[in-house]
Amino acid sequence: MKIYTKGKSIVLVFLISIMLCGFKSSLIVKYHPPATPVSSFFTEQEYNKLFPLRDKFYSYSSFNQAIKELGQIEVKVERRSVSIYKLTRTDKKTGKSVIIRQDDEWNEDWAKKSPYNSYIIKYGNFCDEKDLITNKKELAAFFANAAHETRHGQDGKYNDGLMYTHELNTSLPYISENDVYPPVKGKYYYGRGPLQLSYNGNYGYASACIFGDKQILLNNPDLVSTNAVIAFKAAIYFWMTPQIKPSAHDVMVGNWKPTADDKLKGRSPGFGMTINIINGAIECNHGDSVNGMNDRIGFYQYFLKKLGVNDNNSACSCGKMQPYL
Repeated sequence: MKIYTKGKSIVLVFLISIMLCGFKSSLIVKYHPPATPVSSFFTEQEYNKLFPLRDKFYSYSSFNQAIKELGQIEVKVERRSVSIYKLTRTDKKTGKSVIIRQDDEWNEDWAKKSPYNSYIIKYGNFCDEKDLITNKKELAAFFANAAHETRHGQDGKYNDGLMYTHELNTSLPYISENDVYPPVKGKYYYGRGPLQLSYNGNYGYASACIFGDKQILLNNPDLVSTNAVIAFKAAIYFWMTPQIKPSAHDVMVGNWKPTADDKLKGRSPGFGMTINIINGAIECNHGDSVNGMNDRIGFYQYFLKKLGVNDNNSACSCGKMQPYL
């Protein structure tokens, strides 16, 4: 077996000698990235054109591997009262289900009598829940936010996404009080990966969903900037997982419906809502001249065109949307 590197992908060439009627030949088999629903409509060539200046860390094969592996995971979220949770992670490949979080108060009598609701996060629905046009719009929205978060270039060119694996300022710890996902001493939880995963709460929750063990990323947050498959998994986790906010996925595929309170606060379906979910406190409710918000919108419009789809709400801003607390 010989291994060659060409461009941004690895090509494995197997030379197999075959004797046929005294004739010796070689069979060449090339390695291809794992097949995923996204790869059925979005090729490596298109990926390279969207991100011509990207860091080689962000490979097309790593993106597809992340989609394939995380797509086997479902998490059932159950809630009692306002903030008493039980999370059950199921690996569809093995059929094994494991409780990855159960708050101490879960079985208290008062909690059992409290209002209950539940939902299932199906990570396999990433860019694969609805029709082809909707799936492409979701992919454009995901890439638009990722490109803005990781860009290093000039506004208006939209060729400079996926360049940074972590934020430039690594001196800020990004630590918040969290009894369920407490920070590990000496570890910093600054932004890493395509969507710049930040804070110990997100690292712990992501780790529980991705690995079934909250401590893996709490103990080693650098995995999100040194392992490309994990980096993309962390970004997909954040995109797909509702918390006090809806998930960006549910917004882009039309699953999320604003409540009366959302409407009063200017929140409405569309790309602008994904900005509110990701960076609302800084970029939203400040009018339509915020550079970061407009950069994301510009990327979204650019990627829509490259993917051959339209979105009548593509220019939606979050300029009048109140952010979540």
